[in-house]
Amino acid sequence: MEFRDDDLDRFEVEGPTPLPDTETKGHVDHDGARIWYASYGSGAPVILLHGGLGNSCNWGHQVPALIESGDRVIVIDSRGHGRSTRDERTYTYELMASDVLEVMDRLGIEKAAVAGWSDGACIGMVLGHTHPERISGVFFFACNMDPSGTKEFVATPIIERCFSRHTKDYAALSATPDAFDAFVEAVSLMQRTEPNYTVADLAEIKVPVAIVQSEHDEFIKREHADYLARHIPGAEMILLPDVSHFAPVQRPAQFNAALLAFLTRIKA
Repeated sequence: MEFRDDDLDRFEVEGPTPLPDTETKGHVDHDGARIWYASYGSGAPVILLHGGLGNSCNWGHQVPALIESGDRVIVIDSRGHGRSTRDERTYTYELMASDVLEVMDRLGIEKAAVAGWSDGACIGMVLGHTHPERISGVFFFACNMDPSGTKEFVATPIIERCFSRHTKDYAALSATPDAFDAFVEAVSLMQRTEPNYTVADLAEIKVPVAIVQSEHDEFIKREHADYLARHIPGAEMILLPDVSHFAPVQRPAQFNAALLAFLTRIKA
Protein backbone atom coordinates (compact mmCIF):
# COMPACT_ATOMS: atom_id res chain seq x y z
CA MET A 1 0.00 0.00 0.00
CA GLU A 2 1.25 3.48 -0.87
CA PHE A 3 2.62 5.42 2.11
CA ARG A 4 0.44 8.35 3.15
CA ASP A 5 0.61 10.72 6.09
CA ASP A 6 -1.73 13.50 4.96
CA ASP A 7 -2.28 14.94 8.45
CA LEU A 8 1.39 14.48 9.54
CA ASP A 9 0.33 12.33 12.49
CA ARG A 10 3.17 9.86 11.91
CA PHE A 11 5.63 12.60 11.08
CA GLU A 12 4.99 14.35 14.39
CA VAL A 13 5.16 11.23 16.55
CA GLU A 14 7.73 9.03 14.81
CA GLY A 15 9.75 11.62 12.95
CA PRO A 16 10.80 11.37 9.34
CA THR A 17 11.86 8.15 7.69
CA PRO A 18 15.57 7.73 8.61
CA LEU A 19 18.17 8.56 5.99
CA PRO A 20 20.31 5.65 4.79
CA ASP A 21 23.77 5.29 6.29
CA THR A 22 26.76 6.57 4.37
CA GLU A 23 30.46 7.00 4.97
CA THR A 24 30.49 10.19 2.90
CA LYS A 25 29.25 12.72 5.43
CA GLY A 26 30.63 15.38 7.70
CA HIS A 27 30.97 19.14 8.09
CA VAL A 28 32.59 21.81 5.97
CA ASP A 29 33.69 25.04 7.66
CA HIS A 30 32.48 28.05 5.71
CA ASP A 31 32.05 31.73 6.46
CA GLY A 32 31.44 31.49 10.19
CA ALA A 33 29.49 28.23 10.19
CA ARG A 34 29.97 24.45 10.08
CA ILE A 35 27.72 23.01 7.37
CA TRP A 36 26.68 19.35 7.61
CA TYR A 37 26.30 17.25 4.47
CA ALA A 38 25.93 13.64 3.35
CA SER A 39 26.32 12.01 -0.06
CA TYR A 40 24.82 8.76 -1.36
CA GLY A 41 25.23 6.69 -4.48
CA SER A 42 26.77 7.66 -7.82
CA GLY A 43 25.59 9.16 -11.06
CA ALA A 44 24.26 12.61 -11.90
CA PRO A 45 24.39 14.77 -8.72
CA VAL A 46 21.12 15.94 -7.15
CA ILE A 47 21.22 18.24 -4.13
CA LEU A 48 18.19 18.19 -1.81
CA LEU A 49 17.62 21.40 0.18
CA HIS A 50 15.05 21.20 2.99
CA GLY A 51 12.60 23.81 4.20
CA GLY A 52 12.90 26.44 6.90
CA LEU A 53 13.24 25.14 10.49
CA GLY A 54 13.67 21.58 9.18
CA ASN A 55 16.71 19.46 8.36
CA SER A 56 17.92 16.92 5.81
CA CYS A 57 16.20 14.04 7.59
CA ASN A 58 12.96 15.35 6.12
CA TRP A 59 14.10 13.88 2.77
CA GLY A 60 14.01 10.31 4.11
CA HIS A 61 11.41 9.25 1.53
CA GLN A 62 13.26 10.83 -1.38
CA VAL A 63 16.89 9.72 -0.92
CA PRO A 64 16.28 5.97 -1.50
CA ALA A 65 14.14 6.66 -4.57
CA LEU A 66 16.86 8.82 -6.10
CA ILE A 67 19.58 6.29 -5.31
CA GLU A 68 17.47 3.58 -6.96
CA SER A 69 17.07 5.76 -10.05
CA GLY A 70 20.84 5.94 -10.43
CA ASP A 71 21.44 9.44 -9.10
CA ARG A 72 24.07 10.68 -6.70
CA VAL A 73 22.16 12.34 -3.84
CA ILE A 74 23.58 15.05 -1.62
CA VAL A 75 21.68 16.37 1.39
CA ILE A 76 22.73 19.51 3.26
CA ASP A 77 21.53 20.92 6.57
CA SER A 78 21.12 24.63 5.89
CA ARG A 79 23.08 27.08 8.01
CA GLY A 80 21.81 26.93 11.62
CA HIS A 81 19.47 24.04 10.85
CA GLY A 82 19.86 20.43 11.96
CA ARG A 83 23.52 19.57 12.50
CA SER A 84 24.82 22.80 10.94
CA THR A 85 25.83 25.81 13.02
CA ARG A 86 25.49 29.54 12.39
CA ASP A 87 27.01 32.78 13.60
CA GLU A 88 25.06 35.86 14.69
CA ARG A 89 24.62 37.37 11.24
CA THR A 90 21.19 37.88 9.73
CA TYR A 91 20.07 34.99 7.56
CA THR A 92 19.99 35.53 3.81
CA TYR A 93 19.27 33.10 1.01
CA GLU A 94 22.45 34.28 -0.73
CA LEU A 95 24.55 33.36 2.30
CA MET A 96 23.01 29.89 2.46
CA ALA A 97 23.50 29.48 -1.28
CA SER A 98 27.21 30.13 -0.78
CA ASP A 99 27.25 27.29 1.77
CA VAL A 100 25.89 24.92 -0.88
CA LEU A 101 28.65 25.90 -3.30
CA GLU A 102 31.23 25.22 -0.58
CA VAL A 103 29.83 21.70 -0.07
CA MET A 104 29.87 21.13 -3.82
CA ASP A 105 33.52 22.17 -3.91
CA ARG A 106 34.36 19.88 -0.99
CA LEU A 107 32.76 16.93 -2.79
CA GLY A 108 34.27 17.81 -6.16
CA ILE A 109 30.90 18.42 -7.80
CA GLU A 110 31.12 20.79 -10.75
CA LYS A 111 27.41 20.87 -11.57
CA ALA A 112 24.26 19.51 -9.94
CA ALA A 113 20.49 19.64 -10.07
CA VAL A 114 18.78 21.14 -7.03
CA ALA A 115 15.46 20.05 -5.56
CA GLY A 116 14.40 22.64 -3.00
CA TRP A 117 11.49 22.63 -0.61
CA SER A 118 10.24 26.02 0.62
CA ASP A 119 13.31 27.94 1.86
CA GLY A 120 15.45 25.30 0.17
CA ALA A 121 13.77 26.16 -3.12
CA CYS A 122 14.67 29.83 -2.68
CA ILE A 123 18.29 28.81 -2.11
CA GLY A 124 18.17 26.66 -5.24
CA MET A 125 16.75 29.46 -7.35
CA VAL A 126 19.38 31.91 -6.08
CA LEU A 127 22.00 29.38 -7.20
CA GLY A 128 20.34 28.93 -10.57
CA HIS A 129 20.26 32.70 -11.08
CA THR A 130 23.73 33.59 -9.83
CA HIS A 131 25.73 30.44 -10.70
CA PRO A 132 24.03 28.80 -13.70
CA GLU A 133 27.33 27.15 -14.63
CA ARG A 134 27.03 25.07 -11.44
CA ILE A 135 23.32 24.22 -11.61
CA SER A 136 21.74 21.88 -14.18
CA GLY A 137 18.15 22.58 -13.09
CA VAL A 138 15.95 23.64 -10.17
CA PHE A 139 12.91 21.73 -8.90
CA PHE A 140 11.26 24.66 -7.12
CA PHE A 141 8.70 23.28 -4.67
CA ALA A 142 6.41 25.33 -2.43
CA CYS A 143 8.14 28.66 -2.46
CA ASN A 144 7.98 32.29 -3.48
CA MET A 145 10.34 34.80 -5.06
CA ASP A 146 9.02 37.88 -3.29
CA PRO A 147 7.07 38.35 -0.02
CA SER A 148 3.81 39.09 -1.86
CA GLY A 149 3.66 35.43 -2.89
CA THR A 150 2.82 34.19 0.61
CA LYS A 151 -0.60 33.75 2.16
CA GLU A 152 -1.61 35.19 5.51
CA PHE A 153 -0.43 32.72 8.15
CA VAL A 154 -3.06 30.45 9.70
CA ALA A 155 -1.92 27.96 12.35
CA THR A 156 -3.60 24.77 11.15
CA PRO A 157 -3.28 21.42 12.98
CA ILE A 158 -1.00 20.14 10.20
CA ILE A 159 1.33 23.12 10.60
CA GLU A 160 1.33 22.70 14.37
CA ARG A 161 2.32 19.02 14.01
CA CYS A 162 5.14 19.94 11.66
CA PHE A 163 6.38 22.65 14.03
CA SER A 164 6.26 20.17 16.91
CA ARG A 165 8.46 17.79 14.92
CA HIS A 166 10.91 20.56 14.06
CA THR A 167 11.13 21.51 17.73
CA LYS A 168 12.02 17.95 18.74
CA ASP A 169 14.52 17.51 15.91
CA TYR A 170 16.28 20.78 16.67
CA ALA A 171 16.73 19.78 20.30
CA ALA A 172 18.13 16.40 19.23
CA LEU A 173 20.45 17.54 16.42
CA SER A 174 21.58 21.10 17.03
CA ALA A 175 24.87 22.13 18.60
CA THR A 176 22.83 24.85 20.36
CA PRO A 177 19.72 22.91 21.44
CA ASP A 178 18.49 25.63 23.79
CA ALA A 179 18.48 28.35 21.11
CA PHE A 180 15.38 27.24 19.20
CA ASP A 181 13.34 30.40 19.84
CA ALA A 182 16.12 32.68 18.59
CA PHE A 183 16.59 30.40 15.60
CA VAL A 184 12.89 30.59 14.70
CA GLU A 185 12.94 34.37 15.04
CA ALA A 186 15.98 34.70 12.75
CA VAL A 187 14.56 32.41 10.06
CA SER A 188 11.15 34.09 10.24
CA LEU A 189 12.73 37.52 9.68
CA MET A 190 14.35 36.25 6.49
CA GLN A 191 11.10 34.70 5.29
CA ARG A 192 9.19 37.96 5.85
CA THR A 193 11.68 40.10 3.96
CA GLU A 194 13.25 37.86 1.29
CA PRO A 195 13.63 37.04 -1.50
CA ASN A 196 12.84 40.10 -3.62
CA TYR A 197 13.22 39.01 -7.21
CA THR A 198 11.77 41.29 -9.89
CA VAL A 199 10.35 40.26 -13.25
CA ALA A 200 13.70 41.31 -14.75
CA ASP A 201 15.53 39.01 -12.31
CA LEU A 202 13.27 36.10 -13.19
CA ALA A 203 13.86 36.72 -16.90
CA GLU A 204 17.60 36.24 -16.32
CA ILE A 205 17.17 32.67 -15.05
CA LYS A 206 18.38 30.40 -17.83
CA VAL A 207 18.58 26.98 -16.16
CA PRO A 208 15.68 24.50 -16.49
CA VAL A 209 13.08 25.15 -13.79
CA ALA A 210 9.97 23.33 -12.59
CA ILE A 211 7.58 25.38 -10.47
CA VAL A 212 5.90 22.81 -8.24
CA GLN A 213 2.74 23.80 -6.36
CA SER A 214 0.54 21.69 -4.09
CA GLU A 215 -3.22 21.94 -4.35
CA HIS A 216 -3.59 22.79 -0.65
CA ASP A 217 -0.35 24.68 0.07
CA GLU A 218 -0.79 26.58 3.34
CA PHE A 219 1.83 29.24 2.60
CA ILE A 220 2.16 29.95 -1.13
CA LYS A 221 -0.49 31.55 -3.34
CA ARG A 222 -1.39 29.57 -6.45
CA GLU A 223 -1.37 32.76 -8.50
CA HIS A 224 2.22 33.41 -7.41
CA ALA A 225 3.27 29.99 -8.67
CA ASP A 226 1.55 30.78 -11.99
CA TYR A 227 3.35 34.15 -12.07
CA LEU A 228 6.73 32.46 -11.64
CA ALA A 229 5.98 29.92 -14.35
CA ARG A 230 5.07 32.74 -16.75
CA HIS A 231 8.13 34.89 -16.09
CA ILE A 232 10.95 32.34 -15.78
CA PRO A 233 11.98 31.44 -19.34
CA GLY A 234 10.97 27.91 -20.24
CA ALA A 235 9.67 27.07 -16.76
CA GLU A 236 7.16 24.26 -16.47
CA MET A 237 4.31 24.19 -13.98
CA ILE A 238 3.63 21.03 -11.97
CA LEU A 239 0.53 20.75 -9.77
CA LEU A 240 0.39 18.13 -7.00
CA PRO A 241 -3.21 17.25 -6.12
CA ASP A 242 -4.54 16.41 -2.65
CA VAL A 243 -1.38 17.48 -0.75
CA SER A 244 -0.10 20.62 0.97
CA HIS A 245 3.19 22.35 1.78
CA PHE A 246 4.41 19.04 3.20
CA ALA A 247 3.91 16.82 0.15
CA PRO A 248 7.32 15.06 0.37
CA VAL A 249 6.25 13.41 3.64
CA GLN A 250 2.49 13.33 3.02
CA ARG A 251 2.48 11.40 -0.27
CA PRO A 252 6.10 10.72 -1.17
CA ALA A 253 5.33 8.45 -4.14
CA GLN A 254 3.50 11.31 -5.88
CA PHE A 255 6.22 13.82 -5.07
CA ASN A 256 9.01 11.44 -6.10
CA ALA A 257 7.37 10.70 -9.45
CA ALA A 258 7.29 14.42 -10.29
CA LEU A 259 10.88 14.92 -9.15
CA LEU A 260 12.24 11.92 -11.04
CA ALA A 261 10.39 12.94 -14.21
CA PHE A 262 11.95 16.43 -14.02
CA LEU A 263 15.43 14.99 -13.52
CA THR A 264 14.94 12.68 -16.50
CA ARG A 265 13.93 15.63 -18.66
CA ILE A 266 16.93 17.78 -17.80
CA LYS A 267 19.32 14.88 -18.43
CA ALA A 268 17.94 14.34 -21.93
